[in-house]
Amino acid sequence: MAAAASSTDRPGALEITRKLAEICGPPFARFAGPADEVAGRTARWVAVPGGPHAAAEVLRLAAAHDLTVVPRGAGTKIDWGAAPAQVDIMLDTGRLAGVWHEPQGSSVAEIGAGTPLRAVQATLERTGRRLPVDAPSPGATLGGVLAADEAGPLRHRHGSPCAQLVGVRYLDADGELVSVGLPGTAQFGQAAPSARPGGSPAAGAGGGAAPGGASAVLGGAEVPGLDVARLLCGSQGGLGVLVSATMRVQAVPAGRVWVSRPVWTPLEVHDLVRAVLAARLDPAAVELDLPVPVSLPRRRIPASHPSVAGRPDHPAVTGRPARPAAAGSLVVLLEGGPADVAERADRLTALLGPEAVVNHAAPEWWGRYPFAPGDTALRIEVPINDLHAAVYALRDAAGTPVPVRGSAGIGAVHAALPGSLPPERVASILAAVRGVLLARQGRCVVVSAPAPVRRAVDLWGELPILPRLRNAKAHLDPHHRLAPGRLPGGL
Repeated sequence: MAAAASSTDRPGALEITRKLAEICGPPFARFAGPADEVAGRTARWVAVPGGPHAAAEVLRLAAAHDLTVVPRGAGTKIDWGAAPAQVDIMLDTGRLAGVWHEPQGSSVAEIGAGTPLRAVQATLERTGRRLPVDAPSPGATLGGVLAADEAGPLRHRHGSPCAQLVGVRYLDADGELVSVGLPGTAQFGQAAPSARPGGSPAAGAGGGAAPGGASAVLGGAEVPGLDVARLLCGSQGGLGVLVSATMRVQAVPAGRVWVSRPVWTPLEVHDLVRAVLAARLDPAAVELDLPVPVSLPRRRIPASHPSVAGRPDHPAVTGRPARPAAAGSLVVLLEGGPADVAERADRLTALLGPEAVVNHAAPEWWGRYPFAPGDTALRIEVPINDLHAAVYALRDAAGTPVPVRGSAGIGAVHAALPGSLPPERVASILAAVRGVLLARQGRCVVVSAPAPVRRAVDLWGELPILPRLRNAKAHLDPHHRLAPGRLPGGL
């Protein structure tokens, strides 16, 4: 980028700061600090616009001075994915917040992109409703969840948050405010008037779409199924700056129970998941936790010891070896009316056997990632019949058990490799796992990783959608001002 201010100590930098302060207000525009970075790339300025029109002005300022812009929500996933090539202005969406246009009894709600998901749920709960969204990142904003295409256990029944979109408002790279909707949402089928004073209706990818359908027109050709709203999902801010999203909402379920069962092997998990899905119990979630086993020394207990007296089945009495400690847990969430949930829970426990337990609270690990800061975090997606093969392949490639957790009912799980592994070792593990997954129509993506690993490995692997992403970037951000390099292929 040829910048008017290639560093913050140039005279032009002060002028940019002054203009950002005029747009956002003096307390909401500043030079960036050490904490204002994206995957290790430090920003130059931070701007916190007070509304959509102010955010549009920030983007126009960036366009006029050939500066890059990277959106930031709560920053819970700011280190996910590839580092951008350059971060001039970090556009903080914290003031683009609120739950709007959600009349009593409505099945949809428009929500500001900078609204924390917890605040959304608390607001909706006052009217007995919720978003069926449970992204694992604590403190995440709705915009951040959509930008990272992040989903939690409830995706089993309701799909990802991106699948629940009804419409979006976003800013394109030139600062045009565009409203688009998904098929079947007439009120969002047309582009909103341009945010630029005196401008004509925005001619963005959704502009002029007929009510009832909005698809991207890239290079003069319509790309089937590539809605603008869904293009923004998972784009890490590289295709547009999300202002608000209109989401489907539903009544809070009156009854919820978690039925858990210990599991010993990935193959056993495969058989149990198939049985649960075949039983038509309508689970809200089917989650798996396979932590790394901790081996503890065991001392021999004599048969006369009080702890085993009267237990003829104990190994100290029978002389037979004890069944090993469970390798993990399979937990099924049931939601609905209390009586219906109780009946389904009875059927499920009968199916899972005597080791199944019904709980009225989620296990401690529920809705959490298995990786910690500094780990190499992987996301594996594979048809459910091949999930066990993927887990075994990961163990074989790593040469040791690897923590795995996620939605076994749809074949989408996360895994963690120690951050201490050398980049070349991580690359060899990825190659082996991807080789197994390729034949099974699965994929393995590096969600986050230490900087040396991120630089050395292919984060995404084979990506059939890459040509369409390239067309979308060329159409929506031809000058590569929005989060350049964050998308696959260096886009």
